[in-house]
Amino acid sequence: MKRIAILGSTGSIGTQALEVIQANPESFELEVITANSNADLLIAQALAFKPNAVVIAREDLYDKVRKALQGEDIKVYAGANALNSIVEMGTVDMVLTAMVGYAGLQPTIRAIQAGKEIALANKETLVVAGQLITDLARQKGVNIYPVDSEHSAIFQCLAGEFHNPIEKIILTASGGPFRGRTVQELQAVTKAQALKHPNWEMGAKITIDSASLMNKGLEVIEAKWLFGLKNTQIEVVVHPQSIIHSLVQFEDGSIKAQLGLPDMKLPIQYALGYPNRLKSAFPRFNFLDYPQLTFEQPDLETFRNLQLAFTAMEQGGNMPCILNAANEVAVGAFLKDEVGFLEMSDIIESCMAKVTYIANPSYDDYVHTDKEARMRSAELVKK
Repeated sequence: MKRIAILGSTGSIGTQALEVIQANPESFELEVITANSNADLLIAQALAFKPNAVVIAREDLYDKVRKALQGEDIKVYAGANALNSIVEMGTVDMVLTAMVGYAGLQPTIRAIQAGKEIALANKETLVVAGQLITDLARQKGVNIYPVDSEHSAIFQCLAGEFHNPIEKIILTASGGPFRGRTVQELQAVTKAQALKHPNWEMGAKITIDSASLMNKGLEVIEAKWLFGLKNTQIEVVVHPQSIIHSLVQFEDGSIKAQLGLPDMKLPIQYALGYPNRLKSAFPRFNFLDYPQLTFEQPDLETFRNLQLAFTAMEQGGNMPCILNAANEVAVGAFLKDEVGFLEMSDIIESCMAKVTYIANPSYDDYVHTDKEARMRSAELVKK
């Protein structure tokens, strides 16, 4: 029985993780759930699952949550400090980090320092501070299990192969809703169009990242740290059907792939249940329903964000942190109709050129870099 804390239980990954836990009561027990501002759903989840504790990050919503859960044997906390402390609870075995963006970094660090296993859905943690996180996990003897479907696929392909060197990995990308569009066509796309992903149902931020291919760029950087790869060992191929979730090529030339329908519950369950594959009622893939699986090169000139991510990875240091912060601000501005779809790349590229570069950053450097990049990005949005 694994006792689970879910950071970000009201988001897309968090709600699906709760479904996995509910379907496997003999394997998992829910200890903690947290949310940023969705107090109503957090309250409903707490009443349904009866966790040991809940945390609402926005302190002004504390009274609402506390009053709603009066009479229940559930501890209620609020604020960033509570979020960081809750992962250290002695009754927690594994922390699923499903928060969106940079906000997931500090609680993930605290969970690793406390020796908790990590199921990582917050890719930004490794994008921003990959060296720091992997060094800390190694030092503390903590395993990090990937939840992203692509990284889960790589992890599954490596089962039984950890002693065999990887020649390269191939991350697949659906291409998003604008695959095949020209730069001219992308100038006029709307927020509503960008939020309609052809294969996956996800939160707003990751859906926009998928439309711009930034999500794939972040996954490239995450993969480098998760699997200890060189920059030259990571490739991206567009696979519109999203059936092959990623591939590993070994030194003998053999390639392993992990296939399945586009459903995040499977990688979530694999991470939570590892090393065991738990029986599920998930829909099964049928090859006859997909007589053609196709592949193509990503268009790095039209979808510049993917190239910017490769560039940030190659430069290293705090450059991926700059990339991530600028992207978070740019996506937020796009969702508020303050900038156009293509302007997001302009903002990110400008920040990468102008924010202070640090070759060997400390944790404090990452904090300062994130602030500087956000300020610079916000100024560019207002122009």
